[in-house]
Amino acid sequence: MSAQATMIVPEVPRLEECDRFQDDAPPLTMEGMFFPLGFPLRVRSNSEEVLRQCSGKWGMFARRTHDRPIEADVHVIETDSLECPPAVKCHFMGNVFVMVADIRNVCTAEFPWGKTRMVVSTAALQHPHYFNQTFLEAAPACQLCTRFATPIHAACVVLDGRGVLLCGDSGAGKTSLSYACARAGWQFVSDDTSYILHSETARRVVGNYHLVRFRPSAAELFPEIADAEMTPRMSGKPSVELRTESMEHVRTADGAPVDFVVYLNRRHPSVDLVPYGRDDARRYMRKVLFGTQETRIIRYAAIERLLTAEVLELRYQSLDQAVSRLERLVREGR
Repeated sequence: MSAQATMIVPEVPRLEECDRFQDDAPPLTMEGMFFPLGFPLRVRSNSEEVLRQCSGKWGMFARRTHDRPIEADVHVIETDSLECPPAVKCHFMGNVFVMVADIRNVCTAEFPWGKTRMVVSTAALQHPHYFNQTFLEAAPACQLCTRFATPIHAACVVLDGRGVLLCGDSGAGKTSLSYACARAGWQFVSDDTSYILHSETARRVVGNYHLVRFRPSAAELFPEIADAEMTPRMSGKPSVELRTESMEHVRTADGAPVDFVVYLNRRHPSVDLVPYGRDDARRYMRKVLFGTQETRIIRYAAIERLLTAEVLELRYQSLDQAVSRLERLVREGR
């Protein structure tokens, strides 16, 4: 979502209603520290189940920084219904991010230096995919992605210490190509989103190297995932989610210096690498950003730093061709 885009949602309760309900919510009696992408996040709640789900989502990450933690307060309220709450509606108002499913499932987050506060129902916790993919994925993300790092819609793989960022819109083939590279001996950093670190002056990105999320059709390319269980998605089609720890043939890295930014064009009759316009690359990277003027300045600077790498378009049809061409690029520089 662009910084200027605001989703108008007439049926969303007024913020005063959400805030008043949160003030009346149960007291927070327990807390846990987690490190999504290595960044510190303190979660306070009145529910052990919230902390358990946080541990399942982020417990595998090691701490990379000793900065002041992001904070998230999660109040769980009892409800009689066990039905999954409705889909959330989101919008931005200045430096406030709001997510509302209904009056019992609400999140507000002030960024970049504020706190995330949630009220969620016991019904939401009874549906882990719902709670995980809506509240847990989105709520700390606006804090992390303004304070510590700038998100880029791109996969990242590493060969011989040189990182390649694979860019493209949804469906461009980022996950398939990044996994094909990993099968061929590259290190896997991320399959869909990479993050430029604000704390470094180099072109360094990090990613969720613990998870590969395939579209179901990827089984036609990779027979080893054909029998994997489908994961429901709150939006879009179901996916196949595999932990890299369970795949002995996949080597991972928690981050990488970026030497090449490569945009994917997999519908070209011949394999080739050609220059790609930096202005086009800049527009692509900026279009998903949100935030205040202050945070946009920081993130735009991170993108400019990234674009000092060589920017190319990879034209191909088969994954084997693409992997071979990228290997030649990394090892020969052309």
